[in-house]
Amino acid sequence: MARMMAEIMHGQVQVVSDLETTLEAAFDGGPGVITIAGTGSIAYGRNGNGRTARAGGWGLAISDEGSGEWVGRRAVGAALGANDVGEETPMLAEILQLWKLASLDELVRKSNASPTPDFASLFPLVLRAADGGDAVARNVMRQAGEELAGLARGVIRRLFGAGSVPVAMAGGVFRQSEQVRQVFYNAVVAEFPQASVRAKVVEAVDGALALARKAAGRGLRS
Repeated sequence: MARMMAEIMHGQVQVVSDLETTLEAAFDGGPGVITIAGTGSIAYGRNGNGRTARAGGWGLAISDEGSGEWVGRRAVGAALGANDVGEETPMLAEILQLWKLASLDELVRKSNASPTPDFASLFPLVLRAADGGDAVARNVMRQAGEELAGLARGVIRRLFGAGSVPVAMAGGVFRQSEQVRQVFYNAVVAEFPQASVRAKVVEAVDGALALARKAAGRGLRS
């Protein structure tokens, strides 16, 4: 496929993963650790010796902590748990309304159905509830930031030890939630004070374009 595309485009095509393009967008070919949180989640890094490592990203059923899917799933459980102890959370009624359900029993059946429902579709609702001050929703988002920081810390330990390391965030969860970004930052620098966590959320497409420009430059020089 790459050869066919190269022939069509009269140039060289480089096929790389989203992890590589995001790493390129964040660090321009240099070392660092990225944490991506969209529908799924993963942390990935490369040190100055070119060694790489990853954490998380093992699939929605068993991993992807802090992702949009994880947030939605955790929000349903947290809302039902709050109801069990008589704690108010407007988020519960909003979940029922969004999924067009009439009772908690229906919510439980839907949540445990096979195939599983699209929990990621609940992320915007949970985000709004958290930003609006819903304590249960804010706790879910706090947990998401902590889980994502845990992924990043695992990669940092394996690749950089206690040394200085640039860290970046990517994906819709980070882009949309200031709370997740702040919790992530605090949790990373608490263990690695020398870490430099970039404030701007990285766009993978920028890395793809940068890699394409580099490949084109090598082609012109050859």
